[in-house]
Amino acid sequence: MEKRQHIREPDWFREDEKGWKCLLCPRGCYFATNSSSLGQCRIRGLKEGKPYLPGYGECVSLVVDPIEKKPLYHFLPGSGVLSTGPAGCNLTCDFCQNWSISQNSGVPTRYVSAADLAQMSMTGNSIGIAFTYTEPTIWYEYITDSAPLVREKGGAIVMVSNGEINLDPLLQIIEVTDAWNVDLKAWSDDFYRRHCAGNRDTVLQTIKTLAGSQCHLEITFLIIPEENDDPAEWREMAQWISGECGADTVLHISRYFPRYKLRRQPTPIETLLQAREVFSKELHYVYIGNVLNEKSDTLCPSCGTLCIERSDWKVNTNGMIEGKCASCGHSLNVVHEIG
Repeated sequence: MEKRQHIREPDWFREDEKGWKCLLCPRGCYFATNSSSLGQCRIRGLKEGKPYLPGYGECVSLVVDPIEKKPLYHFLPGSGVLSTGPAGCNLTCDFCQNWSISQNSGVPTRYVSAADLAQMSMTGNSIGIAFTYTEPTIWYEYITDSAPLVREKGGAIVMVSNGEINLDPLLQIIEVTDAWNVDLKAWSDDFYRRHCAGNRDTVLQTIKTLAGSQCHLEITFLIIPEENDDPAEWREMAQWISGECGADTVLHISRYFPRYKLRRQPTPIETLLQAREVFSKELHYVYIGNVLNEKSDTLCPSCGTLCIERSDWKVNTNGMIEGKCASCGHSLNVVHEIG
C-alpha cells in the first residue's frame, strides 16, 4: 500500500490569539492553541498547535459507478465514473443512509495520491471522478489538488454534496468542478437544526450559486414521513428552485428507508407520486428514486417525445441528439460531452 509522502498545508484556517478556526463550512470548528484535536468532520483538525489534514487522500472506496447512481441523469448519461469519498462528514444527520462511513471513527481507508487518483479516474469506462458517498467539500484540499490533474486528462469532476460550505471556498472549488448534485434535505430550517445540525440557508446559497455558475446542477430531496412531507412546503420549495435556478433544473425525489438513528417507516409510494405531481408544476424534470420499477425516463417538455430511456442503469439516448430532443430540437438541459 502506498504511503503518504507529504500532506500539503491546509487552506481555510484562520489564527487568532487563542487558537485556530476552520472557515470551510458554517460549523466553524475552533481549536485551542497547542491542542491536538479533530473537527466535526474528522478530516480536518489541529496537530501540535498547527492545522493539518488527517483525511487527505484517505479514500473509503474506489469503484466505477453508473453516473445515474450519483444521481445525475442529465450529465453524460450512460457513462461510468470512478467514485470515492472521505471517511467523515460535517453534518450529523440522524437518518444518514451512509452513516457507517460518514459518522463512524476508524473507518478503513486507502491512501491515494492526487496524481494516482487522476490516473485511475480515466481508466476503463470512467469519464472522470465523482466525489461522493459522504461529504466531499470537507476534502477541499485533496479535490483542488486532484481535480486539475483529472481535467488535464480530459476528465470531468462530479460533486455529490450536502451543500454545507461557505461561499468563498465554494466559489473557488466551483472553478475546478463540472457537475454537482446537492441534497436539499427539507424546506424547513428547523428540520436542518433538529436532524442534521445544519443550516438550510447555507444550502440554498450553495444551490443558487451553482445555478449561476458554469457547473451542471441537479438536486436531490429525500422525503421522510412526518418530517418533510408537507405538500405546502413542497410547493414553496418548487417555486424557489424554479425561480432561482430555472424550470429546467433536475430534481430527484428519493424514498427514505430507516437508517442510523431515525426509525420511521419507509416513505409510501403514494407520497412520492404526490410529490412528483407537486414539483412537476414548476419543474420540467422530476424523477423518483429508490423505487423498484419506477420509470425514470426523460421526456421532452415541449413535444413529449421519449428522449432518454433508463432501465436498471441501462440508458438509451436514441431520442436525443447533442442534448436536444431528436424530434423537435428542444434543449433538454443535458450535458452530452465534456469540454
